[in-house]
Amino acid sequence: MLSRTAATLVPLFGRLSVTTDPGAALTPGSILAANHTSLADPAIVLAALHRLGVEPVVMAAAGLWRIPLLGRALTDGGHIPVFRRDQRAAAALDAAAEALERGRLVLIYAEGGLPLRKDASEAAPATFRSGLARLAERTGAPLVPVGQAGARRITSGSAVKQFAGLATAPLRRPELHVHVGTPLRLTGDHRERTARARTAVTLAWRTAAARLGEPAALAA
Repeated sequence: MLSRTAATLVPLFGRLSVTTDPGAALTPGSILAANHTSLADPAIVLAALHRLGVEPVVMAAAGLWRIPLLGRALTDGGHIPVFRRDQRAAAALDAAAEALERGRLVLIYAEGGLPLRKDASEAAPATFRSGLARLAERTGAPLVPVGQAGARRITSGSAVKQFAGLATAPLRRPELHVHVGTPLRLTGDHRERTARARTAVTLAWRTAAARLGEPAALAA
C-alpha cells in the first residue's frame, strides 16, 4: 500500500523519470541501497521502484511509526523500524535478514540521516554506516545501488523552508530522477564492503543528478 500511495502522490509534486543500467536486475532477496538527501526521497524512490514492479520492505527510522496513519501503513506493509543508538538496533538487521530469506527486496538508507545543508543543491552520499555491510555479509544478498536526485527541490533546509517547498511543489513540479544501477556482491571486511557500497550508490546518484543537470554531478 505504501508503494502504491507513493506512486500516486509523487507525480502530483514533481516530474519523475526513472532509468536503469543495462545490467540492472531487481531479483528477489536483494538489498536496495539509496542515497538519502530529503524527507521526500523515500516516497520518490518507492514510486520509481513501483514503476519497475517492485515493492520493497523499507528500513526506516523508528520515529516514523509514531505518526498517525503512516505508522499503521508501515506496520501493515511489514516495514522495519530502526532504533538508532539503541539495543533494539540489532533486531532491525534480524528482521531484514528474515525478509531477504523470504525473497523480499529490502531498501536501506546506509547514511543513517539527512544532510545538514540548508540549500537545495545535490551532493554525493555521505559516509555510510556499517549496517549495510553487516547485512550483506550475513545474508550473501546482492546489493542494488539506487541513486535519486531532485528530492531536495521539494523539501530541504529549515522546517519553514521544507513546509514552503512541499506546499509549492504541486505548482512548480520540479524534475525528479531515480537511477537503478548494476547489482554487485560485496566482498572484503566491513570497511571494504561499506566503501564499495558507497561507491556504487554514488555512481547511481551521479547518473541521476546528471540527468537533472546538477552542477555537483556534471563537475565530477
